Parts: sequence; C-alpha cells; structure tokens
Amino acid sequence: MNNDLAIAQAAQLEDIYKIGEKAGIPADALEPYGKDKAKISQEFINSCKDHKDGKLILVTAITPTKAGEGKSTTTIGLADGLSLIGKNVVAALREPSLGPVFGLKGGAAGGGYAQVVPMEAINLHFTGDMHAITTCNNLIAAILDNSLYQGNPLNIDPEQVVWKRCLDMNDRTLRDITIGQLKKSNGVERRDHFVITVATEVMAILCLSNDLKDFEERISRCVVAYTYDHKPVTVKDIGAAGAAAVTMKEALKPNLVQTLEHTPVLIHGGPFANIAHGCNSVIATRLALKLGDYVVTEAGFGADLGAEKFLDIKCRAAGFKPNAVVIVATVRALKMHGGVDVNELEKENVEAMLAGAANLEKHIESIKAFGVPYIVAINKFAKDTQAEVSALLNWCRENGHPAEEADGWASGGKGMTDLAKHIVEITDEESHYAPIYDVDETIEEKITKIAQIVYGAKDVEFSEEALAKIETFKENGWDKMPVCMAKTQNSITDDANLKGRPVGFTIHVRDLSVSAGAGFVVAYTGSILTMPGLPKVPAAINMGVDENGKTYGLF
Repeated sequence: MNNDLAIAQAAQLEDIYKIGEKAGIPADALEPYGKDKAKISQEFINSCKDHKDGKLILVTAITPTKAGEGKSTTTIGLADGLSLIGKNVVAALREPSLGPVFGLKGGAAGGGYAQVVPMEAINLHFTGDMHAITTCNNLIAAILDNSLYQGNPLNIDPEQVVWKRCLDMNDRTLRDITIGQLKKSNGVERRDHFVITVATEVMAILCLSNDLKDFEERISRCVVAYTYDHKPVTVKDIGAAGAAAVTMKEALKPNLVQTLEHTPVLIHGGPFANIAHGCNSVIATRLALKLGDYVVTEAGFGADLGAEKFLDIKCRAAGFKPNAVVIVATVRALKMHGGVDVNELEKENVEAMLAGAANLEKHIESIKAFGVPYIVAINKFAKDTQAEVSALLNWCRENGHPAEEADGWASGGKGMTDLAKHIVEITDEESHYAPIYDVDETIEEKITKIAQIVYGAKDVEFSEEALAKIETFKENGWDKMPVCMAKTQNSITDDANLKGRPVGFTIHVRDLSVSAGAGFVVAYTGSILTMPGLPKVPAAINMGVDENGKTYGLF
C-alpha cells in the first residue's frame, strides 16, 4: 500500500463547487482558493442561523504514544462511513500546525484511505489562516513595544509584559530571548519569549468567536502587560484592536475541502490541546451543524486534554450539546501502555494489551462523567493479530463498553460502516451532557475537579507563584472563567514518563496566565512548554521536491 502522500497525490478531487453543492452551500457563497478549497462567506453563514442542528459527534482517544492512535484517520473515516450508509454528514476539523509537520508528530489530515485533501496544502500554507494569526499576534506585540519606546504613556512595566511573540514553527532557541539590544533606536531592551502560533490567545479567540465583531471585542480584552502599579493593560488600551481585526478579516471565514471519498469537510482553527484548548472553531462547527444531519469533529490528544476542553470550554461557550463521543484506541498503543517497548510492538502480546486497557478505561470513565453516550473505536493496524483484536473487543463487551473495529486507514469509508451504524444508534440515545465544574467555583476548585475526575489524581499542589496569580486574578475579576489546563499529552499525569493508568499521584500547578479575550484561565502543570523544539532528526530532513515538481517525504 502506498504511503499517505502518494495516496493523496493520486486522488481525483472533485471541483470545490460540487463539494459545496453536496454540503448545501451555493456557488456564490464560496470564495475559491484554486479548484479544491474555498472559504465560505459570512453572509451565507448568517443565512443558516435558523436551520435545525444536526447531531454532534466528538472523536477523542486514549493517551497518545509513539505507536499511534489515528484519531484524525478515524474522524475522517467515520465521516466517509456515515456518508456510505446514506447519511448527510459534514466533518469539522482543525488546521494542522507547521511545527509538527516538519518536526516529529507529522500532519493532521488523516492517513491511508481516510484523508482530507489536498493534503499537502492543508498541512502547509493552506488558505493563509496561520499566517494571519501570526501577523495579528506580532502586530499587537510591535504596537506594544512601540508604545514603550515612544515615551511609555501607559506607564507599562517592561518586566511585566505578558504578550509573547509567535512563530508557527518548532524553534526552541526563541523560548527566551532579549529584544531591543545595542542602541536606543531599536526600542526598550527587555526579555521576551516566543510561543508557537497555535498556542497563542489569538488562535484561541479565532476558535471561540462567533464572527468578526465578536473577535474584535474579544481581542480588545486581551491583557498584554501590567503597569508599574500592577494594573492590567489591554489590547484596547494600546489601540491595536481595530488593526488586529483587519488582519483577521479573511481568516475568520471557515475553509471547505473534501475527503478522498468527497465528503464535505470544514477545516478552521487549530490550537494545540496540550497548551491550548485543542478544538476547531465554533464558527465552523456551528455551520457544520446547520448543514449536516451528522457532524463529526475531533479534539486534540487524549480525552484528558482535548475532550475535556471541548466539553468544559468550547461546548459551554457555544451552547453545543454533543450527542456522542468516539474513544479511539489501538492494540499497539495499549501494548505500550501495558509496558511493551516500541521495538517489540509487532509481537503478539494479549496480556500486555489488556494491562494497557486500564488507560482506555480511565478515559471512558472521564467521558461518562460528562454524561455523553460513547463508543470505543478500535483503529486497526495491518500487523494487529486477530487474537489481540478479539481480546480487546471481548474486554470492552465484558465491561459493558460499546465497541467496533475501525479500518479506515486501509479501506476508507467501507472499513468504517459498522462503526457508523453503531454511532447512528448511539446518537438516538439521550445525551445528559453537562460540564464537570461550575465557572463560579474558585480556580483551585475547578482545577482540582479536572485533576481528580479527568486525570484520576489524588491531589493538586499549587506553587507560591500560582497562588499569587490566583489572588491577582480574583482582584481583576478573572476567576469566574473556565480553566484550560496546559499538561503533557503523553500521560494522564503531569509526568510524561508515566504510562498506563497511574494512581495516587499529585498534579503540580506551577503557574497561571489569563486569556481574558478567549475567556479562560490557563494553568501550567509539570514542565509543559509553549514553544516545542525539533527532535534529533526532524521530519523536514527527509523532505524535498523531485525533478517533476512533486513533493516527497511529507509522511
């Protein structure tokens, strides 16, 4: 079987206007970027507001490992499977970040025969949304530093500037830098930091805004610095809100593409789930709900991260009520959680796989805490043995968990029809969705509920710096917002080395920040970083363009 890139390059794409017609979007509402992708006009989005909502299906996963879980592959394959059984379906996905594409993780366009296309464009520059977010963020930073240079009329303390510059690339050297060096005309010398674009508050606001006006109102509330007497300074205070909205005018429009089987997909926004809220835009999800009878979406990393934030932050903010959750697991990943070395995964090991199922069980418990019906999707790999797959299916059934095999990678929608039929049944059940905490609870109470209910922690420990920040947030009225946990994706704890289902552990909250525009408080745990670095051998090393102009090495 060909690799992902070869499959995508061989695909025969339908004209984007035909995909729009399939989704119920008229030609005059599409703003094409070539023949295979388009943005959707705000006027059309407004015209759909009174349409009945379809059913919302979230795809999440167990704790990720190097063995792979295939959450995006399952999401896309499920959308194609629903289409094959005659359902009107629209998928709503995140935009990939360039950092992982050239680093270690790879892209986020699915895999095998369950992909969104044009895969290369989606994983690279696409329609320019990431560039717009980066520009918006750095424009605010430039205006802020210019205010400091031009006499500092707002009395900003350069040591208390909290707005960071960004780049959509993994570059560890930019985590801690000094700017304005050498001469006065270069600006006020101070320490600065870069974060990756998908971790910025601008990205979070794009994904939580209802429209451009709402974006401008939210961005105006963002805190960029504090004065010498510790008063917050906002984007509105430095006069940058209008210009920020100008840079984002086109980026607020969702993007229409297709799967390999021509199912309509809206791709818009892409915050990381380990350092941001991990969900695609409210605009795209809401439009998908107005267009499709079934909407399949995803949230980043495991259920402890993306799904928790989808259910506690996004759904609360947008008023969504999810109808079902799909929890993706693979035999290979469960074997790693059961203690098998990555180099031994191809050997049959039912015992280790069942031991690793404790991780799956914890994520199931977490989803059940939100009151949403669920199903386990066993994403198949070619070298999984029948004994292993059967054992996992039996484990699910013996423990009362609905489950189906998912073979989207090798077979596309045809390999997902059993899961699709089961999902239709589950979405007919009543969803009792509710967030696990009330926003009026204290910040400490909200964090503790997430840690204990979703992670299974025994306790939470707050650093002195974190406790001081909590007091500041209370004084400024920022304590009555949801909490976005920044935590390693590699464990349900804040220690990336702990696999499976650890118990009796403590979550360590070392710092907090406020995203007043996005509408949440960020809690930083363990050693989580907001600017990733490249691995020893980055994926970029093996990429290039051949003599015929074709990309190679892009997965």
